[in-house]
Amino acid sequence: MSFADNEVLPAASAWLYPLLGIIQYNKQAVENSREEVKKLLSALDQHLLSRTYLVGERITLADISVASNLIQLYQLVLEPALREPFNNVNRWLTTLLNQPQFKAVYGEVQLCEKAVQYDAKKFSEAQGKKPASAEKKPKAEKAKPKEAVVENGDADVEDIDPLDEILAAEPKAKDPFEQFPKGSFIMDEFKRVYSNESEEVSIKYFWDKFDPEHYSIWYGEYKYASELTLAFMSCNLISGMYQRLDKMRKNAFASVCLFGEDNNSTISGIWVWRGQELAFPLSPDWQIDYESYSWKKLDAADAGTKKQVNEYLAWSGDFDGKKFNQGKIFK
Repeated sequence: MSFADNEVLPAASAWLYPLLGIIQYNKQAVENSREEVKKLLSALDQHLLSRTYLVGERITLADISVASNLIQLYQLVLEPALREPFNNVNRWLTTLLNQPQFKAVYGEVQLCEKAVQYDAKKFSEAQGKKPASAEKKPKAEKAKPKEAVVENGDADVEDIDPLDEILAAEPKAKDPFEQFPKGSFIMDEFKRVYSNESEEVSIKYFWDKFDPEHYSIWYGEYKYASELTLAFMSCNLISGMYQRLDKMRKNAFASVCLFGEDNNSTISGIWVWRGQELAFPLSPDWQIDYESYSWKKLDAADAGTKKQVNEYLAWSGDFDGKKFNQGKIFK
């Protein structure tokens, strides 16, 4: 279940959601997620080489959890050429989908023949934006009133995308950070400097501009290091958390690092956000992962804090004796 939720789901969502218009499309991010899914399927395929099911000799919750997070991939993007290398996974998933209990929930699942392609119109519609062609129409051309809809029950009616209906009906959520004063630290400007300037320039900028009255610095460390295995899976754990916290990006920044190597690693990082309290409890949408970490608020005026922040921003230093493996930035 942990593999399903923390490895498969984030990678699958990052590949599918932009194609479906749920989030902004970024070609490189989609390609990266596509490759990540292939890595996960390869690991799963190897596991299933000598097994009928994931655990034991019958279907368990493990199979249900992993399969549920894979089904949309098989329906929408894993066309025949893409799924061909994963014969063991294909066999396992097909076996599950043909069980009466799966059919009762998913019905007859049709495997993808041609992958869904990105359509900019879907994202515009989901965000409530008019396509460019619609904006250029003359004012005299107005939409037909509802009364003009054909009342003949046999007449063709234009299909409405259920996803569009759901997104349109969903109320705009208020940013929990809005309850705190803005202060003088401009997060977007720091992120721009951090992305485009040298470490020396960007770190100096951070300390020159940081506003400790309105922003706080936190250290987070993953509690279950003994359960971490392969390095790429541990990095997926970080990426998954980032994706689920996407709506925090405007007022938060983080550098989270993996230390050690396969089967002997730890995860920890530095977070900066608006306000003086732990941010995750402010929104139910942000509470999925944070309890897996221990959190400590740092004193921005302390020399030890500055050293620690500098190391995590630069991905270089002694890190209290920990061996740096790789890092990921939340911005």
